[in-house]
Amino acid sequence: MKLLDRLTLLCLLALTASTAYAEESDAEIAKKLNNPVASLISVPFQMNWDFRMGPLDQGSQFKLNFQPVVPLQLNQNWNLIIRTIVPYINQEDVYKGPIPKYPGLPEDVLNDFSGRARDDLDRAAEKAFNKAARKRPVDHHQDGLGDVTQSFFFSPKEPVGGWILGFGPVLNYPTATDSLLGSEKWSAGPTLLALRQDSGWTYGLLANHLWSFAGDEDRRNVNATFVQPFLSYTTASHTTFGVNAESTYDWNNSQWTVPVNGTVSQLARIGKMPVQFAVGGRYYAEGPSGAPEWGLRFVVTLVLPEGHSASAPPDGKSLAK
Repeated sequence: MKLLDRLTLLCLLALTASTAYAEESDAEIAKKLNNPVASLISVPFQMNWDFRMGPLDQGSQFKLNFQPVVPLQLNQNWNLIIRTIVPYINQEDVYKGPIPKYPGLPEDVLNDFSGRARDDLDRAAEKAFNKAARKRPVDHHQDGLGDVTQSFFFSPKEPVGGWILGFGPVLNYPTATDSLLGSEKWSAGPTLLALRQDSGWTYGLLANHLWSFAGDEDRRNVNATFVQPFLSYTTASHTTFGVNAESTYDWNNSQWTVPVNGTVSQLARIGKMPVQFAVGGRYYAEGPSGAPEWGLRFVVTLVLPEGHSASAPPDGKSLAK
């Protein structure tokens, strides 16, 4: 074989190997993006639009969640995954916050009403409030930073019985720049995650609970459980179809808020950087009075692959394997 032919063959083999490595790398990245505790640095920018909110069903809200995920290697067996959510909120005609339903009436007087009498009182108060709101909107517009939530997942590097696990504390910081955009309470509690990945499928559950322990004494205490079951399927072309329910149960009001999200995501590359784009919509299956009815979502996730991360395990193993 001539030298030129040999060089051409070697180039073709190198190109084939490089292409195969890139395909394997993208497939692994797409898989890890479905795993909240994967050894992968990602920076999602999640944009949410919700509609038909507030007491008159005329409100809307835009929320941009900046959600960096940073994995740290603790030792040969454990990782610490730090997930932070920093929300920026812009909303119109959403009457969040402690708006009195019965201004001037003490709690002990309200307790004297029960059964049908209390129902009649509730209807009269709601009618009066809505009538007043039409004449003079209450806090028509809010714009600013919301409360920051930060989760710390201790996660074994190898699956346990086929399950990828993570557990640790979750903290909520009262960083809202407007009293109607946050709880004004310091809160903390436990968080946990369990998921499986097999043949393109990812399914599992993410949950946490927050109790307030400090903050504005005039604001109601936080006592809420978050439960997020999720299911997704990733194709050979790195397209992911997913569904989840970001459910929250407010123990103070014995009330669920259940938005069901459906999304389609695609992993691509801008230069050498992997980037995932996602679009989707959601329907609120359950919620209190004034909760949204439906919404839209668009997400851009910047990815720093494990091989480029200083915190990656030296053996390059993924939690998803």
